[in-house]
Amino acid sequence: MHPILVLFRKDFTNFFRNKASVSLTFIVPFALIYLFGQIFGVNRDDSGPTGIPLAVVNASDNPAAARMVEALQTEKSFRVITTFTNPDDTTRPLTETDLRPLMEATSPRFRFALIIPNDLIRPGEFGLRLQILSNPRNDIETQTVNGILQKVIFSNVPELLGQSLQSRAQTFLGDKQLKSFNHRIASAIADNFGGDTKQIADDIAAGNFSLRRLDAVDESAGSANSAIRDPQSAMEASTDFFSQLVKIETEQVVGADVKSPAATRIVGGWAMQFLLFALSASATSLFRERDAGLFQRLLASPVTRAHILWSKFLYGVCIGLIQLLVLFMAGQLLFGIAVTDHLALLVGVSIFAAASCTAFGMLLAAVAPNAEVASGLATFLILLMSAIGGAWFPISLMPDFIQNFSKLTLVYWSMEGFSSVLWSGHGLVQLLPILGILAGITAAVMAVALWRFNRGRIFG
Repeated sequence: MHPILVLFRKDFTNFFRNKASVSLTFIVPFALIYLFGQIFGVNRDDSGPTGIPLAVVNASDNPAAARMVEALQTEKSFRVITTFTNPDDTTRPLTETDLRPLMEATSPRFRFALIIPNDLIRPGEFGLRLQILSNPRNDIETQTVNGILQKVIFSNVPELLGQSLQSRAQTFLGDKQLKSFNHRIASAIADNFGGDTKQIADDIAAGNFSLRRLDAVDESAGSANSAIRDPQSAMEASTDFFSQLVKIETEQVVGADVKSPAATRIVGGWAMQFLLFALSASATSLFRERDAGLFQRLLASPVTRAHILWSKFLYGVCIGLIQLLVLFMAGQLLFGIAVTDHLALLVGVSIFAAASCTAFGMLLAAVAPNAEVASGLATFLILLMSAIGGAWFPISLMPDFIQNFSKLTLVYWSMEGFSSVLWSGHGLVQLLPILGILAGITAAVMAVALWRFNRGRIFG
């Protein structure tokens, strides 16, 4: 056999013997492609986000307000929250005074809220008044929510305003005269543009002033009627008009005073990815020390396995803390992130984040048979945790079943801690739940790692 073919077969043989190479070449890309497909809704009927929490407070007794709430509830992108749960597990309608404290909480139930005030339609004025509260901790999520929310509102504005006009006309004209007036308008529209007079009259009475498609339009009508026959053109033409009639007041509840908000939103995700890769590589150095015979010499002295493992853990925490602080300081220097203003609390969160990442790296070293497998497994798990933990994409844009796994990752809780300090400006008391969860993750992972180390062959 030709030497080139022999060497060619040798390379393939070595490749398939290396489980880490196989996993990085095939398994990791397959898993990530599947994950990205789920996030972006490939092959789903509705490819947009689903279940983004949106609090809605309806303080108006106008029927138009109830119809707007119904429209939001039918929008799959939102999970509309209208009730408040009391300490005794009873519920009551959500009020405006509930919104801001809930949005400022350490783990907010929602980050966006719509207030429909009691003066939704003011007497003597033609238009709607709404208020949107936001905690725009993720720019992609915020833009998505604002776009969908305005789409839902503006798509219902024509009918809402029409209902308002019909209600006012009924007050001045009475039922009989209003019906007669609507019928005359419907007859004129049917004579000039086609369509069923009764259906048009019913649409007008319901507030649909010919802004949606008339199914019975005469197809032989001239080009002047094309905008009426084309619902997309009619909607685009009316959007600017109705955006002037709908007065939406916006209020940023959390993070309004943050310096360099764009960089502050993403710095935590970047830091966690770099930290995980660095500490996982540090933990796999155990294999190099084993192969060099260092452990045998250490264990021959008054040193135990526990001493070796805990020294590695402390080393990883210190290196992780230094790396995080350097990255955050670089963010302050390059992008103006206000790090020094929250330095003490940021150090505390960084210690717990570094401890959890170190424990993760040691677990990989404990369960993997060699450095190559540990490296391949680390790459896969780090990319997976970064993706579903919120370092790459807003969690609210992911399917529900992926969101359920997000809170099981150390990336999620570390980013919650960083955001709580840098974005929300929380104090130590508010940080304690997050720090407790990170400490619990660290303790559980280290317990499994120590158990595996005591039964493995890394010290053999």
